Amino acid sequence: MILAYHESKINTRKRNMIGYIIFTISTLLLIVLDLATKGRGGIGPYLGLCTVVASFGLADATVQGGMIGDLSLMCPELIQSYMAGLGLAGALTSAFRLMTKAAFENSSDGLRKGALIFLAISTSIQFLCVMLYAYVFPKLPIVKYYRRKAALEGSKTVTADLAAAGIKNQSYLTDDASNNQRLSKKELLLQNIDHAVNLFLIYVLSLFIFPGFLYENTGHHGLGSWYALVLVAMYNCGNLIGRYTPLVKWLMFENRKGLTVADISMFAFLSLLLKGTRVQRKMR
Repeated sequence: MILAYHESKINTRKRNMIGYIIFTISTLLLIVLDLATKGRGGIGPYLGLCTVVASFGLADATVQGGMIGDLSLMCPELIQSYMAGLGLAGALTSAFRLMTKAAFENSSDGLRKGALIFLAISTSIQFLCVMLYAYVFPKLPIVKYYRRKAALEGSKTVTADLAAAGIKNQSYLTDDASNNQRLSKKELLLQNIDHAVNLFLIYVLSLFIFPGFLYENTGHHGLGSWYALVLVAMYNCGNLIGRYTPLVKWLMFENRKGLTVADISMFAFLSLLLKGTRVQRKMR
């Protein structure tokens, strides 16, 4: 909320870079924490793990909000590609985790080794993302075009991005800035209050299920240690399909009241999920 309130004063490039770097360092710290403690538990390692997990939340808020704002200044249609990419990233993450677990399934301390290999792969990919965003993304012709356009419309958050792309002389970019008026944050919120409430409810429900419910210890299962990983993989695959659904025109749903009804109806699924879990426990 703090970043959203001060978004017009924040350097978007620095914000996104900081977020990607926090992601990379936090994932690396998970490996360091495990190696330093040799995989043992305790209150110290647990507090360290909680701190690292909190930093993931901070990084996600920093990057996701910054990238969506960045893409909004370019071409709003690009937001769909970005959100679909998040779904694809989740599905690939589950695929990597399942592969690393399978590779070390029958070896000594295989669960820990598989997790470490998975974290090492994740750290490498995140470091690659930092490099791509820092040196490749700002120099793409389409990105330079839309950032010039955003600057002409009065945006002050793209200055560092334009400089990174080699555009030094920006005096001409502010000529028409005075002709563009922005709505206040309160006005934007009031005009889109239904979307804001819908997003809030979606995140409440999503976080309740993943990682909340999916990692809950519901007893012994035939899948054993694969149980949680398979559930998470199914969630990520469903999330991927859902994020790509708007690309199919006849499935695109734009009625705002209908979206609110559909959003609230998802909580009926939650009640069925909880009821199914209680029935499953009674059958044991």
